Amino acid sequence: MWGAAGTAPGWGGYAGTAEELTIARKPQPEGGQAPVVQRVRIRYAKRGPLRFTSHRDFARAFERALRRAGVPIAFSQGFTPHPKISYASAAPTGVASEAEYLEIGLREPVDPARLREALDAALSPGLDVLDAVEATGGSLADRIEASYWRIELPEVDPKVLAEAVAAFTAADEIQVERMTKQGRRTFDARAAVVSIDVMSPSETPSEAAAVPCAILELVVRQVTPSVRPDDVLSGLRAVAALEPPVTPKVIRLAQGTLTAQGEIVDPLDADRDGATIGER
Repeated sequence: MWGAAGTAPGWGGYAGTAEELTIARKPQPEGGQAPVVQRVRIRYAKRGPLRFTSHRDFARAFERALRRAGVPIAFSQGFTPHPKISYASAAPTGVASEAEYLEIGLREPVDPARLREALDAALSPGLDVLDAVEATGGSLADRIEASYWRIELPEVDPKVLAEAVAAFTAADEIQVERMTKQGRRTFDARAAVVSIDVMSPSETPSEAAAVPCAILELVVRQVTPSVRPDDVLSGLRAVAALEPPVTPKVIRLAQGTLTAQGEIVDPLDADRDGATIGER
């Protein structure tokens, strides 16, 4: 079904015949699973209402997209084989993101650019595949050291937010509580924050200038337990009694390696030969 160039029926809008789809859904050869011959790393976005998609729901949608696109995904061994997919630091449910990452193992080589197009077409709008590169070594998870977030706070005066940020920055430690898989935990939300700034303009993203909207941008290191944007908001509440009257909108803009200057490098850059991220 797959040619040397990595093309497949079903890519570019062609759905494939019933026979082709049947072949694509029989990944297990006799005598065990085919080995992984190529690994591809993918960057995708969660936008609009699709930001409320849970990680489990996205995983199911992505596996369906792999089948629809006829991607030669490799499977694990055993009685219940699973597709070779590894996720890296998924954003919390309800958080929009322009920088989610995963890696897939393939049993046949493909062209990453064609793969990106096929998977993007197979996923719902709002779950958008932005980039795909062949993995050249190293661990994807090891390249994710920090995240860059933007938090939009409608009906919050930017001056009030700036005062709260000053108090947060001046603190040596800010203890917050959150329910985790291990139960309720108390941890320091301050130490993981590399930078935190109030941005302009002070109007809402929809340009409804009559309604103020404070915008907070921050860079947070990957630590255990993880410090999330809502933990930082809890820290601002603790040090400055900041209580947003409207649910904030949180967007992850980037994640990757943290430089000495506090900038974040896309984790796919080490695999890419001078190319830029090709957004939809």
